[in-house]
Amino acid sequence: WDRGKMGESALEEKQKLLEQANALSETKPEEAEESYSRVLAVTNENPTDETTKLEEQAINGLMKVLVKLRKAEKLEELSRSLRPVFERIPKAKTAKLVRNLIDSVAEIPGTEDLQVSLCKETIEWCRQEKRTFLRQRIESRLAALYLDSKRYTDCMTIINQLLREVKKLDDKAHLLEIQLIESRVYHALRNLPKARAALTSARTTANAIYVPPALQGEIDMQAGIVAAEEKDYKTAYSYFFEAFQGFTTLDDPRAVRNLKYMLLCKIMTQDSQDVTNLLSGQIALKYSGKELDAMKAVAAAHTSRSLLEFEKALSVYEKELSEDLIVHSHLSALYDTLLEQNLLRLIEPFSKVVRATRHHGIHPSLH
Repeated sequence: WDRGKMGESALEEKQKLLEQANALSETKPEEAEESYSRVLAVTNENPTDETTKLEEQAINGLMKVLVKLRKAEKLEELSRSLRPVFERIPKAKTAKLVRNLIDSVAEIPGTEDLQVSLCKETIEWCRQEKRTFLRQRIESRLAALYLDSKRYTDCMTIINQLLREVKKLDDKAHLLEIQLIESRVYHALRNLPKARAALTSARTTANAIYVPPALQGEIDMQAGIVAAEEKDYKTAYSYFFEAFQGFTTLDDPRAVRNLKYMLLCKIMTQDSQDVTNLLSGQIALKYSGKELDAMKAVAAAHTSRSLLEFEKALSVYEKELSEDLIVHSHLSALYDTLLEQNLLRLIEPFSKVVRATRHHGIHPSLH
């Protein structure tokens, strides 16, 4: 009887604190943080499905509040302090909570190093607890972080090991994510044949399973990047367009990057006028900002064949143009083309005169 009563009072206390925290989460996040923490601090000797469910809700609420308060270190501490709680939560739910924790840290700007250390620590914990599935998921997350921070060798080491393991398990959904990272890292290393091969493997894997819209957007985006590298800008444009539509439907911030790459393809195929058309109407209103202003400036410089305007655009929009590796590599080629065109424009009048006087004896003033 005593135990039952204790269990019941713990349940009631957790319930009360959780309701209190939820009510405060929007207006008073600091107080909500304290209430959520207290839900997890209330001990119950006989955990039930109800108390465990309340703890899960408190963990998710606490994560959201800590993101709002930009407390990345507190999220890292939370990942450690929750391990005893994880022992009484089903493995599948634990995996989701752990991944949500890392996602929460990622929502806070400037936390790349913290994300790496959190992934490494979590991987070690997974090894000790023999949680293979979760370890592999976190390892692919770590590989993506290494890719973003240009640690390509570290990224490839993880990817090669994961490919061997996951192929044996026949976990196609995870395999697809790994193959996409593999394609991206080979592209970053300028190994186009291997980037294309990994992408082909990813698309073969995708054909065998249901692919969530966000992941389909990533496949289309990578296909566009590879096609653009092969100078097949028309095909690249169609892939970027597919990705743009997919990400727009999801309100995913990657939509604007794909729109930017669509504009890049139009510039590279000498269709600068289409840039103006694309940037008129609803699209321009929804995605207006420096990313698109940068492409507009490049298109204008390209249309007027002005090196000066082009250099000015690269200077004004350095972050949007030079720091975006996809755009930067193509704009370097475009710059060379513009330079060539400008030299030709300088030489053209002179060569006409030379040809005319040399071959026909015609006076230059007639040209």
